[in-house]
Amino acid sequence: MNETRRKERRGFASMSAEKQREIASKGGRAAHNKGTAHEWTSDEARTAGRKGGQVSRGGRGRLSEPRGVPEAGGAITGPGSTGKWE
Repeated sequence: MNETRRKERRGFASMSAEKQREIASKGGRAAHNKGTAHEWTSDEARTAGRKGGQVSRGGRGRLSEPRGVPEAGGAITGPGSTGKWE
Protein backbone atom coordinates (compact mmCIF):
# COMPACT_ATOMS: atom_id res chain seq x y z
CA MET A 1 0.00 0.00 0.00
CA ASN A 2 2.38 2.62 -1.22
CA GLU A 3 0.07 5.48 -2.06
CA THR A 4 1.59 8.67 -3.33
CA ARG A 5 -0.20 11.39 -1.49
CA ARG A 6 0.33 15.11 -1.81
CA LYS A 7 1.16 16.72 1.51
CA GLU A 8 -1.22 19.39 2.64
CA ARG A 9 0.29 22.76 3.36
CA ARG A 10 0.07 23.51 7.08
CA GLY A 11 0.79 26.44 9.35
CA PHE A 12 2.48 29.44 7.75
CA ALA A 13 2.81 27.60 4.44
CA SER A 14 -0.97 27.50 4.07
CA MET A 15 -1.33 31.25 4.56
CA SER A 16 -1.04 34.00 2.00
CA ALA A 17 2.18 36.02 1.99
CA GLU A 18 0.21 39.02 3.26
CA LYS A 19 -1.14 37.06 6.25
CA GLN A 20 2.36 35.71 7.03
CA ARG A 21 3.78 39.26 7.04
CA GLU A 22 0.96 40.47 9.28
CA ILE A 23 1.58 37.75 11.88
CA ALA A 24 5.37 38.13 11.76
CA SER A 25 5.01 41.89 12.16
CA LYS A 26 2.86 41.44 15.27
CA GLY A 27 5.50 39.13 16.73
CA GLY A 28 8.25 41.64 16.06
CA ARG A 29 6.28 44.48 17.64
CA ALA A 30 5.50 42.34 20.70
CA ALA A 31 9.19 41.47 21.16
CA HIS A 32 10.18 45.14 20.96
CA ASN A 33 7.46 46.15 23.42
CA LYS A 34 8.57 43.40 25.80
CA GLY A 35 12.21 44.48 25.44
CA THR A 36 13.47 41.09 24.22
CA ALA A 37 14.00 41.95 20.55
CA HIS A 38 17.55 42.14 19.25
CA GLU A 39 18.52 45.55 17.98
CA TRP A 40 21.53 45.57 15.67
CA THR A 41 24.34 48.03 16.11
CA SER A 42 25.83 49.33 12.87
CA ASP A 43 28.96 47.21 13.51
CA GLU A 44 26.89 44.04 14.02
CA ALA A 45 24.92 44.71 10.85
CA ARG A 46 28.10 45.39 8.86
CA THR A 47 29.71 42.16 10.11
CA ALA A 48 26.61 40.10 9.37
CA GLY A 49 26.35 41.54 5.86
CA ARG A 50 30.00 40.81 5.20
CA LYS A 51 29.62 37.21 6.40
CA GLY A 52 26.56 36.70 4.20
CA GLY A 53 28.36 38.10 1.19
CA GLN A 54 31.35 35.82 1.73
CA VAL A 55 29.14 32.76 2.01
CA SER A 56 27.06 33.52 -1.07
CA ARG A 57 29.97 34.62 -3.25
CA GLY A 58 32.87 32.87 -1.58
CA GLY A 59 34.38 36.28 -0.78
CA ARG A 60 35.32 36.73 -4.45
CA GLY A 61 32.73 39.32 -5.38
CA ARG A 62 30.71 36.92 -7.56
CA LEU A 63 28.58 33.85 -7.12
CA SER A 64 30.66 30.79 -6.30
CA GLU A 65 30.83 27.78 -8.60
CA PRO A 66 29.35 24.49 -7.37
CA ARG A 67 31.99 21.97 -6.30
CA GLY A 68 33.28 19.77 -9.07
CA VAL A 69 32.55 22.33 -11.79
CA PRO A 70 35.78 23.64 -13.31
CA GLU A 71 36.23 27.37 -13.55
CA ALA A 72 37.44 28.75 -16.85
CA GLY A 73 40.89 27.25 -17.41
CA GLY A 74 41.05 25.67 -13.96
CA ALA A 75 41.23 22.18 -12.54
CA ILE A 76 38.27 20.30 -11.16
CA THR A 77 38.11 20.66 -7.40
CA GLY A 78 36.02 18.92 -4.84
CA PRO A 79 36.11 16.02 -2.40
CA GLY A 80 39.06 13.74 -3.11
CA SER A 81 40.69 16.17 -5.52
CA THR A 82 44.07 17.74 -4.87
CA GLY A 83 43.17 20.70 -7.06
CA LYS A 84 46.46 20.27 -8.93
CA TRP A 85 47.16 19.19 -12.49
CA GLU A 86 48.75 15.76 -12.45
